[in-house]
Amino acid sequence: MNAASTLTDKTALYNDMYHALKSVIDESRLIQDPLRTLAYGTDGSFYRLIPQLVVRVDNEDEVRLVLKEARERALPVTFRAAGTSLSGQAVTDSVLMQLSDNWKGHRIHQHGHSISLQPGIIGARANQILAPFQRKIGPDPASINACMIGGIAANNASGMCCGTAQNSYHTIQSARLIFADGSLLDTADESSRLVFGNRHADLLDTLSRLSKEVQANPDLAEKIRHKYRLKNTTGYSLNSLVDFQDPFDILLHLMIGSEGTLGFISEVTYETVVDHPTKAAAMIFFENMEATCRAVMALKTSPVAAVELIDRAGLRAVEGKPGMPSMLSSLGPDAAGLLVDVRATDEAELEQTLALVKQALDGQTTLGEIEFTQDKAIYDSYWKIRKGLFPAVGAVRPVGTTVIIEDVAFPIEQLAEGVLELQAVFQKHGYSEAILFGHALEGNLHFVFTQGFDDPKEVTRYEKLMDEVAQLVAVKYKGSLKAEHGTGRNMAPYVELEWGKEAYDIMWEIKRAFDPHTLLNPDVVLSRNANLHVENLKPMPKANDKVDTCIECGFCESSCPSKSVTLTPRQRIVIWREIQRLIASGDQPERLAELQKDYDYQGVDTCAGCGLCSMQCPVGINTGDLTREIRHDRHPDSKVGYWVADHFAGVTKTAKTGLSVAGAARGVLGNSGMKAVTSVMNKVSGGTVPKWHNSMPTAANSIPVRQLDGAQKEVIYFPSCATRVMGAGPNASDKRSVMTVMFSVLEKAGYKVTVPKDIESQCCGMAFHSKGQFDAAQQKASALNALLMTASDNGRIPIICDVSPCTLRMQESLDDRLELHEQVSFLSTHVMPSVTIPKKLNKMALHVTCSTTRMGLADQFVSLAHQLADEVVIPSDITCCGFAGDKGFSTPELNGSALKTLAKAVEGCEVGYSNSRTCEIGLTEHSGIEYQSIVYLVDQLMQPGAVS
Repeated sequence: MNAASTLTDKTALYNDMYHALKSVIDESRLIQDPLRTLAYGTDGSFYRLIPQLVVRVDNEDEVRLVLKEARERALPVTFRAAGTSLSGQAVTDSVLMQLSDNWKGHRIHQHGHSISLQPGIIGARANQILAPFQRKIGPDPASINACMIGGIAANNASGMCCGTAQNSYHTIQSARLIFADGSLLDTADESSRLVFGNRHADLLDTLSRLSKEVQANPDLAEKIRHKYRLKNTTGYSLNSLVDFQDPFDILLHLMIGSEGTLGFISEVTYETVVDHPTKAAAMIFFENMEATCRAVMALKTSPVAAVELIDRAGLRAVEGKPGMPSMLSSLGPDAAGLLVDVRATDEAELEQTLALVKQALDGQTTLGEIEFTQDKAIYDSYWKIRKGLFPAVGAVRPVGTTVIIEDVAFPIEQLAEGVLELQAVFQKHGYSEAILFGHALEGNLHFVFTQGFDDPKEVTRYEKLMDEVAQLVAVKYKGSLKAEHGTGRNMAPYVELEWGKEAYDIMWEIKRAFDPHTLLNPDVVLSRNANLHVENLKPMPKANDKVDTCIECGFCESSCPSKSVTLTPRQRIVIWREIQRLIASGDQPERLAELQKDYDYQGVDTCAGCGLCSMQCPVGINTGDLTREIRHDRHPDSKVGYWVADHFAGVTKTAKTGLSVAGAARGVLGNSGMKAVTSVMNKVSGGTVPKWHNSMPTAANSIPVRQLDGAQKEVIYFPSCATRVMGAGPNASDKRSVMTVMFSVLEKAGYKVTVPKDIESQCCGMAFHSKGQFDAAQQKASALNALLMTASDNGRIPIICDVSPCTLRMQESLDDRLELHEQVSFLSTHVMPSVTIPKKLNKMALHVTCSTTRMGLADQFVSLAHQLADEVVIPSDITCCGFAGDKGFSTPELNGSALKTLAKAVEGCEVGYSNSRTCEIGLTEHSGIEYQSIVYLVDQLMQPGAVS
């Protein structure tokens, strides 16, 4: 049979499986189109395989169904959680099983001393759930704000403070597991164990036999124990064969670190660890690597939480960064540093612990004094810099190359020798830019370098490097080639080299016992393909200056409001890169045309442009900037844009009139009638007429003109165009507009309030900028800047704006001399300190807008809310609401997807507050309660004359 007919037969099998699944699984969760299979199939590694079918499963029954249908057709299946893995363990050219949003359940046990977690919960969210108990999960990978529990367990991820004692292997209590044949086992349930034991006696007998054989083999047993005194995720967790005798315990612990090759983890129960609230850290510098490693050995038995080593190249990469000591630039060429972290339950214990740590370092020669800090800003900056070493290389790499991070462990007694030899290997193969850092107490080191794969000579250079690294680490020093990042496809060809044939054969026997047909993630962990690590390498073509530094890590995805409806920032960049690659190559014109067509909606129309991705991105990419540029290219600054800018007062007046007319029509037709009418008008007008919302606001009142006589304090009030047009919601108990309420609060606080003349024609330019109308946006910003400079006496008088997105836009585009305040910052800083609140609200919901977060006001907003209410509910799953200016009207599915969990999250709240008028429309629509500006609550609780 030739290759073409084989491919045709395979395609028929995937199509057949698709049709078999769609009778049970909604077609929206069965993905076969070229755009989304590429987007959803991309992970954080430097490998690319495009799945033939992506299935987003909702529950265990669907997992079992997918495995059944795949098994019947002999089609491989790969499981995917967040896709932040670095070693190629979450990519496939077959069936990719993704977690839907339905895998975020949790149960707390024993007052937080243990917790059951479904695989779709992000690691940081698990810790947030445990925070009230001063507990956390043991694993603490650097990607904890993005990676999910399923990946943490499946890869046995560890991290900075985790060591080997608190990883998933050592803290797991039980799990719910689904195997290749679709069988389900709950290891905590005796009846489940009994049923499984009866049906899978051969598997359990194999595990018992292997355990006995290994424990009867002193040399092999000691080799295994040695390997796991280090951090080690190379191959399967063979330590389970020496640590346990019960086959269920062996099975449970083999699943940890198995990378989806033995089964699916549908729930894991962890024993939690103490989350010490009192912390201190120091950056300590040494003359050379030998001195640094001697200090690590001295600290090994001291009560430190973490000791992070950074070599000279790494320190050079962060010179001049905020929070870093100025002495970095004066360090010698061989210097290195340690970030030492100490934690305790209280100040007294911390003081005692610090004394012991300093005592351990007595006699060690350092460059400069050893100074531990508890200052949160400095402490956080140290860790931010440590976590930023990987992207620091990625941000400055040549376009077209990828950034690679490898992950090895040496016996700590030989750490200095191993590091020096490793550095020499990099120099030998021409990787002079490589930096080295890691978890020194465990001998665990990461090395980061850039690599191009578009030239065969570069691929050969990389292969030679890895061959020599493998010999150095695994053979000479008997260390680990993968300490915590998982074997993946990257190290699968080297597993036998590290472990030897005897242990390697046992791993294959384990694989066959769990997965006789090798359909679960084949070629991951174990592979007979010696070239696997240099095949299917991901292209990284130049795409756009705004996103070329993207390392496709996926850290951005959890904060994106479109993640469940279309694409995430990472996925937008992946597809845009592919489009540019196809344009440049001239290959596959039909595929290119399809990608370009689908990207209009998937990539451009449903991007909120909120910029939250830039807050999570390790290299600071705002994918919204790319989206706005594409919008500009699709619809360059037009006569319509300029006309609207020039006639802005008339346009806003027309919009206000439209709301008045619509409000009257709603009274006749009702919301359902208005939805029907506006749906037709929206289609006919090409989207100009917005789609109807039940929460469509009334028209705003006119701008108040009164002023407080004799006031000693002055403020300029700039009401945004949104609040000038949109009044209260149809069901709001307080029908006043935001402008009226803002005047009321400011006057109660003793301010003389001035609204600049000709304000009706003014706009910050955001409405134009978001649509790619850059020139019109700049025109409006320039006009507003001139007006506010005059009104504020060249910045002498502070200016308050009543909508957070507009304030952010103004801060980015107007004169730095202007003292610009968003309502939250002004209320917190200038009003609340001198106000008495006689009685707080009982309970409220709060939405912190994306622009508030980007301005650094999130904590201030939460603090303000707590001054006004006894209980403040902030839904943990919701970041940006997805209303995105007018997208809530034009693309309401974006808003609906972003807020799909809101109603349940705010149950029990009678009212909600935010600080953006458009966002509040969507929040009201999807919550079942009324959302208004926080200024309404301040006005309600702040009595006249309450200012002290």
